[in-house]
Amino acid sequence: MKIVTVIVKNYRVLKEITVDWQEQLSLIIGKNNCGKTSLLSVMNKLLSESKNISVHYDDFNVDFKNMLFDCVALKKRAWDEKQSQGIELYLYIQYTDNDNISNIAPLLMDLDPNNYMVVLKIEYSLIDINTLLIDFDEFYGQLSEGRRSNTKKRELFDRFMRGKSSKYFQVVYKSLKYDSILKQHIDDEFVILDRNRLQLSHIISIRCIGAKRETDNNENDNSLSALSNKYYERVKGESGDPALQELELQLLKTDNELTQVYSKLFKNVSDKVKKFGGAKENETIIKIISSLGQRELIKENTTMIYNVGEHDLPENYNGLGYLNLISIIIQIETFMAEFRCEREKDKKPADINILFIEEPEAHTHPQLQYIFIKNIKELLQSEKICADGNVINVQTIITSHSSHIVSESDFDDIKYFCRISPSEVISKNLNSLEAEYKDESDPDNKRFKFLKQYLTLNYAEIFFADKVILYEGDTERILLPAMMKKIDQEEKQSDTHLLSQNISLIAAGANSQIFSQFLGFLGIKTLIITDIDAVKKKNKNGKIVYEECEVSKGHRTSNNALKFYFEDALSNWGRTPLNFFITRNNTQKVLKYIDGRWKQAKDGQLMIAYQTKEIALGTEYYPRSFEDAFIFCNREFIMSNIKLFKSLKNTAYFSEKNSDTGAYTYSAYELAKNCIKSKSSFPMDVLINSESNENSDYSNWVIPPYIKEGLLWLREK
Repeated sequence: MKIVTVIVKNYRVLKEITVDWQEQLSLIIGKNNCGKTSLLSVMNKLLSESKNISVHYDDFNVDFKNMLFDCVALKKRAWDEKQSQGIELYLYIQYTDNDNISNIAPLLMDLDPNNYMVVLKIEYSLIDINTLLIDFDEFYGQLSEGRRSNTKKRELFDRFMRGKSSKYFQVVYKSLKYDSILKQHIDDEFVILDRNRLQLSHIISIRCIGAKRETDNNENDNSLSALSNKYYERVKGESGDPALQELELQLLKTDNELTQVYSKLFKNVSDKVKKFGGAKENETIIKIISSLGQRELIKENTTMIYNVGEHDLPENYNGLGYLNLISIIIQIETFMAEFRCEREKDKKPADINILFIEEPEAHTHPQLQYIFIKNIKELLQSEKICADGNVINVQTIITSHSSHIVSESDFDDIKYFCRISPSEVISKNLNSLEAEYKDESDPDNKRFKFLKQYLTLNYAEIFFADKVILYEGDTERILLPAMMKKIDQEEKQSDTHLLSQNISLIAAGANSQIFSQFLGFLGIKTLIITDIDAVKKKNKNGKIVYEECEVSKGHRTSNNALKFYFEDALSNWGRTPLNFFITRNNTQKVLKYIDGRWKQAKDGQLMIAYQTKEIALGTEYYPRSFEDAFIFCNREFIMSNIKLFKSLKNTAYFSEKNSDTGAYTYSAYELAKNCIKSKSSFPMDVLINSESNENSDYSNWVIPPYIKEGLLWLREK
């Protein structure tokens, strides 16, 4: 038995989200404040039987609050009884013929032998809108005229609801009809469940290892020792473990030895008691003996230490990373024992046990993060086995911000939380990407396999980025941070700075089209920096071939990424492909992912930046690559530092001019082709020879226009 799908509505940032769960482990990732903790919280609150955990008004989604305010306080709309009445949690529970279904029997809605799904819905729903309307009107009418201003009405309504939401909302349990053909629940067909008769704790047991763990390396902190005591209390308290039997025998021996010592230690006290008549002839004589108990001994007299060679060091001497890791493992062991009901012989494990682990990467270095995620499944699997040999059902949900954990995780386990508005988050399964990548031209899905390997090995941080730049080569990679800083310093018309944003830089080469579906999947703002790569037609031995050339002499582009992303627009273009790209303005380079294709749109999330017309010293030029684009607009900068540019050869070409016209003999294209001997060293020379002034750290060179345009577009929200 397992939970396969969880749906949450109207809880904090989770306006409506559907999350598919894996049978063993689900890894939930995403940027900060994207609802990962909210999922844990709503399940903990609505599934917990503790009276100390309750839903309150501030747990409602902002849009639901606004709707309630409009209806009650502003009376702008009538309340729709068919709409969501509050916070809703749907649990799709799947069972098999081998499962004991006695606990979920109240959830069964039909006798369809092919239906192995039940849907449990837990609502924190509005009882009666009319009572709320009357009560708030009365509350508002009693206020002084000065406090009843429209500007304060929302604040007053929120304050009113915070104190009284439990009066107008209640928890309701429902079993919903499940349509096995449509594979979805039917909200209108349900049975209201008696919470007490349902005994939810028999169906689902939930434990959480929160992000705020009891680990600290302060001198007086002994949190791990406390956890080890708790582990003993919950896990080993009354078991027949041979180790405990050995402990009991050792304690008995120690008791006898200590009793003899105590008789000497307390002799003075005993003698004084006798002197004051506390012990008379033929009466019992006071005697102090040792009485060590297992539980008390472990609880009060054990301390976790670290052994370093011949030295024993206290727990707070170790780093927070190891403290955190040990804390998690101890808590896992403790909670798994609770799931197994080891100390409660008359109690059976729940049908489904849920273990949440928040941000296990806290304080740990990358290697520890790798080790954790690689071994967590094995650890959990070993802890599922009960003393009688039965195996309990445990589903583990891990939330993380760690690219290292992502890189070592199975793609099928990853759930990506993406915030699409201030009040709404959606969940996406990474394994769904595989289907999107399949097509007839790639039956083995090699593109997806490459993407999967490439991301996990190199660029898993993209999952946590707000924006991303895909670039071609080393030159761009080295200079991009400097260019971003230069724009932040020189283009101050915006308060938004590139370097203050969470931007991931990814080397895509000339194959950024491989990332197409993935970028559409992420939905984050993306800048692709690539080359126009002009080629011209040539007859070679009777065959038509295309060779590299200057843009002014070209017929088309050899850049497959450009042809891919602009495929939709190119299909309606009557002229040569190269003319198409040359005539694109900035707006026409912005694309949006619609139904699996990239289409031109002003509000698109992707921009393709490639070389545009440049003007320098009164001369117009259309570059082909980054190198000749940079050289053309920075020729004087390079010439003034030519002896220091160790990455160049044939340096005399830069200054050579035609004696008749006075124009430079070699174009920027020719210089880039014939003078750069090391593409990776060239940008280093640029940085080494950069000068700063009051406006910029890189004042003596300019950014190629096409890159500047792209970065300015990316900078804006």
